[in-house]
Amino acid sequence: MNEISKTAKILKNVTLGKNVKIEDYVIIGIPPMKKKEGDLSTIVGDNSVIRSHSVIYAGNKIGNNFQTGNNVNIREENEIGNNVSIGTKTVIEFKTVIKDNARIHSQAFIPEYCVLEEDCWIGPNVVLTNAKYPKSLRAKDFLEGVVIGKGAKIGANSTILPGVKIGKNALVGAGSVVTRNVTQGKIVAGNPAKVIGEIDSCKYPDGKKAYGSEK
Repeated sequence: MNEISKTAKILKNVTLGKNVKIEDYVIIGIPPMKKKEGDLSTIVGDNSVIRSHSVIYAGNKIGNNFQTGNNVNIREENEIGNNVSIGTKTVIEFKTVIKDNARIHSQAFIPEYCVLEEDCWIGPNVVLTNAKYPKSLRAKDFLEGVVIGKGAKIGANSTILPGVKIGKNALVGAGSVVTRNVTQGKIVAGNPAKVIGEIDSCKYPDGKKAYGSEK
């Protein structure tokens, strides 16, 4: 049975799965510009938790076991997989792809056309970008999203420039500005970010590896 707050607002053409919990003042199904309420279908999968004051626009396809923090804003027509978590005050712009088991922490910004692959991890206050020349006359004609590879981890307060591809299982150090592609399994840090090591070299004080070996 679904648990929906009396103060939540579920608009037309929204389909909720089983055992969905929707907290106070959530709005789901807002139509984007040039669309009317109900024009786009919106799906939220089973066992999802949408926390208070979050807003989900119409046209989103969201998988099972989805959850948000408070005050999350998800724009229209995104594809979001299973077991995805999006932290408090994060903004997801439209037409992004977020695959299974992705974890996005608080106050991150994910703009249009980005792709977040399975099992990736986005730290707090991370900013992905998609406009090479912001506010230029044709900026919107050449938007290019960031691709975060499977299992890649982006440290807190990092900024990733438009079109950059972060390879599988790569690690971006906190506060980095990433201006070029990062190869699979590399660790990068700095401004501009440079390779400083391999993911397999990360070890705890007891000598055990922090991450499994590449496959």
